[in-house]
Amino acid sequence: MIITVLLLLCLSVVVIYSSNPWLALGQFFFGLLGFLFYTFVRVFHYKYLTGMIKPFYIVILALLVITLFLGIETRGVVRWIPIGPFNFQPSEFAKPVLILALAKFWSKNLPSWVNIMKSLGFLIPFCLLIFRQPDLGTALTVVFIWLGLLITINTSLTKILALVLVCLMLAPVMWSGLQDYQKQRIFGFLSPAQDPQGIGFHVIQSTIAVGSGQLLGRGLGRGTQSRLQFLPEFRTDFIFAFIAEELGFLGSWMVIILYSIIFFLCLKILSNTGDLFGELVIIGVLAMLFFQIVINIGMNLGVLPITGITLPLLSYGGSSVVSTMISLGLVASVAKYGLKKTKIDNLEF
Repeated sequence: MIITVLLLLCLSVVVIYSSNPWLALGQFFFGLLGFLFYTFVRVFHYKYLTGMIKPFYIVILALLVITLFLGIETRGVVRWIPIGPFNFQPSEFAKPVLILALAKFWSKNLPSWVNIMKSLGFLIPFCLLIFRQPDLGTALTVVFIWLGLLITINTSLTKILALVLVCLMLAPVMWSGLQDYQKQRIFGFLSPAQDPQGIGFHVIQSTIAVGSGQLLGRGLGRGTQSRLQFLPEFRTDFIFAFIAEELGFLGSWMVIILYSIIFFLCLKILSNTGDLFGELVIIGVLAMLFFQIVINIGMNLGVLPITGITLPLLSYGGSSVVSTMISLGLVASVAKYGLKKTKIDNLEF
């Protein structure tokens, strides 16, 4: 797994370097820091973390509150706390902490209505504070983590359908809570051609970038959509379109293949895990990665609305890289300490 992860990080640094060497240096530093966290979490027995989940949760919750008051505003959103020359995004670290909290809870409780309501107690504070920033993409990610774990713990179909019905009933309330630019992104996705210079601009430019790469791409540093600033946020939200333009269809498929290898390895570890808490940790990480990858690539291809979700390990950003590496470190820890015991393992010498 670490080889695949390092290949994605190297690709990220190389592609970002083709547009801005200084930012590439920062991404390299974040990747190195993430690798150190990955290594530390991997060698640390994941079961020892159960006693630290509550303090982690409280710290992240407090940081999310602090962000609303002391965070720096960038383009109308307040998501980062300045720490020296770097900006720290607490919402990214809410994801692995929520995975641990829910995995511990569901490893000890059955999916009754009472326990489902209790599990919402872990989700709602994070979700509301992140949504308030506003950060719809991360808020949807933590909701999907909660939903993914809920489905996999053998929750009855009746309960799932009832929750879906409640969400549909609350849809008008949730719509009214969206910012104007978030509503415009949805309208732009549904009909980008009606306002190509306005709400449809992002979708149109992204699909142009993807298509213009053709088979082999225009070459590193030669992407016209990104170089001429037609493609917005091409180092973060639209980095897949950036890669598709410069490395072409083959480069895009290389990204998808690397992600597929990570999913395959996680599922292989999951099938050999003999501990429920460890299984739920892996499922939570898989749910997080799956949602982010599918939504990001989907919005880059113009088949899903733009939500501002970054592409794990590829998009520029230290908090995102380190958070993802911590999550994968948890999976590696389960692989190291949580595998089913064989007859050989049970022999006493």
